[in-house]
Amino acid sequence: MRLVKLIALGLAAILAVSCKDTSTLVKQNVGGKAGEVIIVANKAQWESEPGSELRSILATPYPYLPQSEPSYTLINIPHKSFTSLFEYHRNIIILKVEPELPAEFKAVEDVWAAPQTVIMITAPDNEAAAKVIAENGAKLFNIIGQAERNRIMRNSKRYEDIALRQLVAESFGGSPYYPKGYSLKKKTDNFIWISYETTYINLGVFIYRIPYKDSTSVQLEGLMAATNEIMQENVPGMVDNSYMTISSEVTPGLEVMKYKNRDFIEMRGLWEVKNDFMGGPFVIHAFYDKNNPEDIIVVEGFVYAPRYDKRDYIRQVESILYSFDWKEDFGK
Repeated sequence: MRLVKLIALGLAAILAVSCKDTSTLVKQNVGGKAGEVIIVANKAQWESEPGSELRSILATPYPYLPQSEPSYTLINIPHKSFTSLFEYHRNIIILKVEPELPAEFKAVEDVWAAPQTVIMITAPDNEAAAKVIAENGAKLFNIIGQAERNRIMRNSKRYEDIALRQLVAESFGGSPYYPKGYSLKKKTDNFIWISYETTYINLGVFIYRIPYKDSTSVQLEGLMAATNEIMQENVPGMVDNSYMTISSEVTPGLEVMKYKNRDFIEMRGLWEVKNDFMGGPFVIHAFYDKNNPEDIIVVEGFVYAPRYDKRDYIRQVESILYSFDWKEDFGK
């Protein structure tokens, strides 16, 4: 019997023993490109309600990009073609529809490779499969999103430039983890700019403080105004009287988030250069300074990549923002 016929039983066994010590097992590193998801589903499911539901969740446009890009690149593989070549992919969704199967949604890690996310969806028919997918849509999206971030953060910590983290922590009491290749672009008393630059790509991370005046400081207009003031002062453009600013053409989105016991405001939008023709996506994490509650620390990531799609680049800098730790938590 082919391995794919045993997937349901295999995943159940994995779930049953997941609490056991597997530290002695060494698994192959995952393959595939960032943002890719393999959907193991036969044509009858992929081209009907279950496939349509998966596409509506995972292929929805990534927010706040200059051009439309799907949140994930979906690759459909029929069950008969799901060989060992594909088992090592980073993100795998296995959809099985057979009359005797229960309607279930399960997620496990590191089945064939590491760090890997495998999601198993079973159902007795297409209608039930689509319902399971819809009911677990937000969970599905978040599981894959966090898995993508975790891989980037893992590499940032494994191959980090420790000196950059220490430099930022000395000024702000904490810091993200910066992978090698990033370097210090600018430093003042209240502003640090860490940058990764090639001929055609610029990925940047700012970290700065803004004063907490009242609740409007962490609302959209107040945060936009404070950010624009900081960028006008610290991020000049290539021509005279030009500087980075939040684009006025698209209103940014604001969301309250929680990660690793840290509450923060996440703002996403598009930036531009006043009096010039540069622009791209940005994401901001703003949170109270635990060492000085009268201040708000802002960690801002941006992408400038005019020749390329930007989804994977903004996901990279976003993951750096998520890696922020206070000094006392370094190494935990």
